[in-house]
Amino acid sequence: MAEAPDPDRLRALEERIAKAKGAKVLSSGSGPTGKGFSQGEAAWRMVLELVTGMLIGLGIGYGLDRVFGTQPIFLILFVLLGFAAGIKTMLGTAAQMGKQAEADAKAQEGKDGRG
Repeated sequence: MAEAPDPDRLRALEERIAKAKGAKVLSSGSGPTGKGFSQGEAAWRMVLELVTGMLIGLGIGYGLDRVFGTQPIFLILFVLLGFAAGIKTMLGTAAQMGKQAEADAKAQEGKDGRG
């Protein structure tokens, strides 16, 4: 039969695992985009902001065209306005993430004693 595991070795292994998990959590929490977002998550957020603005514009334009019985003039107009609103929202998000990344970098420099 197998021998009983050594409790001291098990405790040491548990401590090493906890230490490794703690380091992993700390390293994944602060990326260059801020708030722990990966580059892919930030990109998807911006794409969704753009598409959402366009879809809202599409819905409003289609609804107005149906109500007034016009050709797709309102549809085209509001899709373009939705696109512009989406771009504006994306730029605001990018600026916010940039400021957060700068603040995180300055905090990290101060923490390391380099600043």
